[in-house]
Amino acid sequence: MDGTALVLCDGYFDTPVGKTAHGLVRGTDRYRVVGLIDSANAGRDAGEVLDGTPVGIPVYSSLGEAMASLSKQPDYLVLGMATDGGVLPPEVRSALVDALRLGIGVDSGLHQRLAEDPELAAAAEAGGAVIRDIRRSKPFDELHFFEGKIEEVEALRIAVLGTDSAVGKRTTTRLLMQELRARGIPTEMIGTGQTAWFQGLEYCILLDATINDFVAGEIEHAVHQAWVDKRPRVILLEGQGCLTNPAFPGGFELLAAGRPHAIVLQHAPKRRYYDGFPGYELAGVEREKAIVELLSQRPVVAIAINHEKMTSEEIEAAVAEYRERYGVAAADPLVHGVEEIVGALESRFPEAFS
Repeated sequence: MDGTALVLCDGYFDTPVGKTAHGLVRGTDRYRVVGLIDSANAGRDAGEVLDGTPVGIPVYSSLGEAMASLSKQPDYLVLGMATDGGVLPPEVRSALVDALRLGIGVDSGLHQRLAEDPELAAAAEAGGAVIRDIRRSKPFDELHFFEGKIEEVEALRIAVLGTDSAVGKRTTTRLLMQELRARGIPTEMIGTGQTAWFQGLEYCILLDATINDFVAGEIEHAVHQAWVDKRPRVILLEGQGCLTNPAFPGGFELLAAGRPHAIVLQHAPKRRYYDGFPGYELAGVEREKAIVELLSQRPVVAIAINHEKMTSEEIEAAVAEYRERYGVAAADPLVHGVEEIVGALESRFPEAFS
């Protein structure tokens, strides 16, 4: 564990842009999260805001309020936003400057290099703090090209893909990992974005910061390394974007290089348009499922529901509809858990569960 962390997500915690903060609130092995900054929800518990269940993480209105309330200064201020283009929102800049001057390190998963920003670099120097820009490619001599060694991996490989970006793929993947491990099934998860890194995953690639020619090779290397190191029975692959997203068409390399045996498809039934792109209608489950299965020649075995903007009745209706229409397991992982999805995997791949 790197230390204690305060998560900065002011103005974004109730939106898909706050997905990094969402992941940190739901669980991380890298930090002990001691609070979250979001003026719109100040005074509440971050878990209660996010999922309706308190987790002991208070929400503060500002950095100043957090510093006055906490018994000890945190080691890190972690940016909890995943903005379009990975750009720093100007309204949070002052909080970063203040934190750095206090000697609090700043961890950022944005594309924008905060350590190269003159104002932030000066504040870090003044406070003796460190800025960690984690969303960057490995040094060139550490990158891997696809070699075909994925064929040596004997573990069952499951990819969790989606019908959009910021739709819950990482959360579902992590819940599956936890459930499988709880059942005594040795399982590893391959993280593919900055939030997975912030959550402390051992095997993690920052796909959208990797030189394109090496993306497939890095996926293969991470899966192969997890197999060599741990010999797990199951390896889970966290999806990025979606195959049809106009801005984030992720998933191709995961299918081609990770060569999963099956796919879990995540969908938010109430979404009409791709996140952040009104006017661009979602392809939806029918088309996304067909594309995924055509590309991979492997089945979608379950549909995971993201319940944003849905009532409990609508959630149950959607789950029932997808079970009947597609003949696969369906569940909202945050409402129902992932037991049905795991059951579908066990039924199809009993050798991995024996």
